[in-house]
Amino acid sequence: MPRIRPGRVRTKNTNRRAPLLLSTMAPEDYNVRPGEVKSIACPDCRTWRRIMGDKVLKIRRHCISDKVADGKKHVTCPGSDQLVVIDIDVRDWQSKQDRLLRQAMPQDNRRAAQQFYKPLPAPAAPVSRMTVEITLESARQAYLAHRTRRVGLGQSAAQPQGCTRCVGGQHCPDGEILARRFVLALQQEPARREAREQLERQEWRAARQQLAPAVRKERWALYGGKAVEEANNRCAQRAPRTVSEFRGPQLPLAPRNAAAHERRQAELGKQYAARKAAAPAA
Repeated sequence: MPRIRPGRVRTKNTNRRAPLLLSTMAPEDYNVRPGEVKSIACPDCRTWRRIMGDKVLKIRRHCISDKVADGKKHVTCPGSDQLVVIDIDVRDWQSKQDRLLRQAMPQDNRRAAQQFYKPLPAPAAPVSRMTVEITLESARQAYLAHRTRRVGLGQSAAQPQGCTRCVGGQHCPDGEILARRFVLALQQEPARREAREQLERQEWRAARQQLAPAVRKERWALYGGKAVEEANNRCAQRAPRTVSEFRGPQLPLAPRNAAAHERRQAELGKQYAARKAAAPAA
């Protein structure tokens, strides 16, 4: 594919007008898409003309009359050699133009020519490959459903409904997986039973611990209190100087020698005051 080169500016002349800013024009009056030839609708003659140049952009020199070949006089358009400045965001402008083109396009044309079909769902995995919680009963039922021969309505006993490849001690690949799963469940069943029983015991102990304070509080309110303490004191002999078995021995609440205690407290107060006065001086 040939490379599209920008038009060559062969002259430095301009029409001596102020540069034309694309931001002052309607978005549909120019085309500055990347990879396409830049063009613009001339503000004077309103005809689409090519924008020449790479760095310095100008409107290509053109004639104002379209009938020069018929003998008409060649008149140059005043918009020729008009400087053009791209002061817009080209990506933003391009996205807006594409959105306007899609909205203006008829509905039939907006539909994709290629039809996209929803993919078919994948087939379900066989029972031997399902990752579910395996228990002894589920493993047993899966193995029996694979091996047993069932007789339905309108069928004779000679018509097998189970796996025809599993005969005697021989198994098909799926039957072998189911058999191993059943044997493994049998071997793990004692450990599972012990784990279930231990979990039940832990739950029972937790429930009992939660219920015990309320039960004790209710029983103490019903049967406890000072009456129980007095009845217990009457029934059992107490140690000397003991109020009751609940309270323990009766401790003295006042010092034996009140004068000696006061002197000791006064001495301790003087020592504390001396230490406190010596601390700031240090």
